[in-house]
Amino acid sequence: MKRIGLFLLTNLAVLAVLAVTSRLLGVDRFLTQNGLDLPALFGFAAVFGMGGAFISLAISRWMAKRATGARVIDAPANATERWLVDTVARQAQMAGLPMPEVAIFDSPQPNAFATGPSRSRALVAVSTGLLEHMDRREVEAVLAHEVSHIANGDMVTLTLIQGVVNTFVIALSRIVGYAVDRALAGGQEREGPGPAFWVTSLVCELLFGIAATMVVMAFSRRREFRADAGGATLAGRGAMIAALERLRAVHEPHPLPDALNAFGIAGGKGWTRLFMSHPPLEARIAALRSGL
Repeated sequence: MKRIGLFLLTNLAVLAVLAVTSRLLGVDRFLTQNGLDLPALFGFAAVFGMGGAFISLAISRWMAKRATGARVIDAPANATERWLVDTVARQAQMAGLPMPEVAIFDSPQPNAFATGPSRSRALVAVSTGLLEHMDRREVEAVLAHEVSHIANGDMVTLTLIQGVVNTFVIALSRIVGYAVDRALAGGQEREGPGPAFWVTSLVCELLFGIAATMVVMAFSRRREFRADAGGATLAGRGAMIAALERLRAVHEPHPLPDALNAFGIAGGKGWTRLFMSHPPLEARIAALRSGL
């Protein structure tokens, strides 16, 4: 969850900065000066939407370190750190990847994530809680799952999808805002958009952004199955199943907020499942057991 959550938060922050900048520069006023210029609007939305997503990707590794306080293992200080680095190095070699950075962050909850702007500039981080609650076979499977995310290029694919949905959110919110503003103006001619345009556009960006999040989460859930399969290839199917079962055992007695669940452990109910970044553990374990 941390990988997706950090990326989405960074994306929202970048889009907010770009939106404020565009309004200070009068871009929206230019787009609506002589009626709504749809080609220019979609061009503007694509530049800002894709730009926001790729800026988020570019700073994803730095942001993850800052947000979690992760300490990169440059020189292993003990046997556990040496084992972590050696295990990731071996798995990266098996997956045909350059060596990613390996880090540890303080958290009592079992957690792990992989992020980075490219396969050659990636980060794999694990929590102290993960090392405490799991044996080495299970930790190895978790690491293999994260290395598989890197090998599958999930962050880049996520960025492309986020960029597309950003584009539509930006464009559609302004189309609705313009329509409402014109309707409230009662056909009166005026230069540039009125207050209704700004208010409606902002509200629509929030609402459309929620819908866009569901699209991104659906993509994330699908990729988790593939990362599980990759983890099973690198560390063994039995070890991957054991790691997921351990996570379920650790979290079930004391449910945690989704933001703290390394593998989306909380199953969610009803419509809340649409906002889960990970499928329920039962479904993932069943998929591994069936060989999917």
